[in-house]
Amino acid sequence: MKQIELAVIGGGAAGLMAAITAARNGVEVTIFEKNAKLGKKLLITGKGRCNITNYSDVKELISNTPTNGRFMTNSFYQFDSFQMVSFLNELGLETKVERGNRVFPESDSAADVVNILKRQLPVLEVKKIYEAVKSITKNSNGFILDLGMDEKILANKVILATGGKSYPGTGSTGDGYKFCEELGHKIIQPTPGLCPLEATSFIFPEHVKIDENLKVADLMGLSLRNAGVTFLNENGKKVYNDFGEMLFTHFGVSGPVILSASSHLKDVKNNLLKIDLKPALSVEQLDARLQRDFTEHSRKKFENVLKNLLPRKLIPIVITLSGIPADKHVHQITKQERALLNHLLKNMEIRLDKFRPIAEAIITRGGVDVKEINPKTMESKLVPGLYIVGELLDVDAYTGGYNLQVAWSSGYSAGMSV
Repeated sequence: MKQIELAVIGGGAAGLMAAITAARNGVEVTIFEKNAKLGKKLLITGKGRCNITNYSDVKELISNTPTNGRFMTNSFYQFDSFQMVSFLNELGLETKVERGNRVFPESDSAADVVNILKRQLPVLEVKKIYEAVKSITKNSNGFILDLGMDEKILANKVILATGGKSYPGTGSTGDGYKFCEELGHKIIQPTPGLCPLEATSFIFPEHVKIDENLKVADLMGLSLRNAGVTFLNENGKKVYNDFGEMLFTHFGVSGPVILSASSHLKDVKNNLLKIDLKPALSVEQLDARLQRDFTEHSRKKFENVLKNLLPRKLIPIVITLSGIPADKHVHQITKQERALLNHLLKNMEIRLDKFRPIAEAIITRGGVDVKEINPKTMESKLVPGLYIVGELLDVDAYTGGYNLQVAWSSGYSAGMSV
């Protein structure tokens, strides 16, 4: 049986960083990748632009990693976002910092990030085997990797970097969970993370007759750049609130503020999403704005005055939910109707149905219980010589480059440790 020093299972962000780091420190490294090429998931991150990291200090990285962020403290300090940017710059990749401290390649091409990492592998004599590992077993000599067809390889040490279950077309099909479980690790149930939400129906105010034909999908394609969102559970308790950009889709809602919110939601069935369409205005300020518009355009119809207040697609929705006839002249709108309109603009309610499938999630929540992992080295506390990194861990963060930094940092820690 052929014997190797270090097997890195998975050639994504965490695996590539682990392999490069270990090889730079004199370790003989072999990457096992079941796809025909490395970095397949990296190529689609940031809509093909690759949001490399978030240019923030460690405290900020931890605060934007809601699930087990503190576990990442040591790893972030070993290799933070500033070091990641310097690392790529030194390799020859130019980067830029955009809104929200998000870091992208200057070229806006994820392929450039993948290629500059791949070019390091032959320089460092990292071997690549494009085959899927079927199983991993441990004996007194090391780890036996079964590649099928009676082909087995003995590795002294293993770094597992197979990814989670999101975007299975890129190779993240949950293999790593099976390997870890078979080696004795506890797996926190994988669920969608940073995931769009399905929603069908609006909640009608009590005084308004329900229109069964009105659907959330009617707003498909509408993007709100500055929306306030509040999520309430089925008992009416506030679960999460935020402010930012959201998008209406054919199935419900998505966009950065929705994806971040999904990291805080254990379940969404029968939960409510409240949208503040005018978050920059208080109730009193919005009422003053409405009175001013209604006075200035007193002879106009309600639907025409709303053109100055709302995106075009929202106007028929707000008209239906308000119960105010579209052709009613605004000078005829009562104080009570105006108050109800004000409340609707600050509290448009949508009933949520469920998460989109995990295959559509940006990341996977859940994974290997971090209590069983040494946070300084990423080595298993149960299986010496086994290191677990990246999305396989029960660690997840918000959008904005934070999840990729988890991959870079954990991969670096494991690479340094071996």
